[in-house]
Amino acid sequence: MRDKTQTNSAGPGDGLIRAGAVVFFIGAVATLVTVAPLFLGTKPFPTYMFGLSMLMGVGFLVAGAGVLRSIAAQRRQARAAR
Repeated sequence: MRDKTQTNSAGPGDGLIRAGAVVFFIGAVATLVTVAPLFLGTKPFPTYMFGLSMLMGVGFLVAGAGVLRSIAAQRRQARAAR
């Protein structure tokens, strides 16, 4: 029996994974911008930039939550198929 879900359909947790990737990328750019003055010898950025750097960790956690949600949904689907 074939699975009824389309290969391009979004499953549970996919939105969290995508959102986590975007937040992680924003945090990574903020980290690069924050660290650049240390290598260039210029004036450091304000303190809030260091806070933006923490978005890397937040994005990683959001994406991890999406992966766990996807795993839970697949387990439920496998149990229902039995």
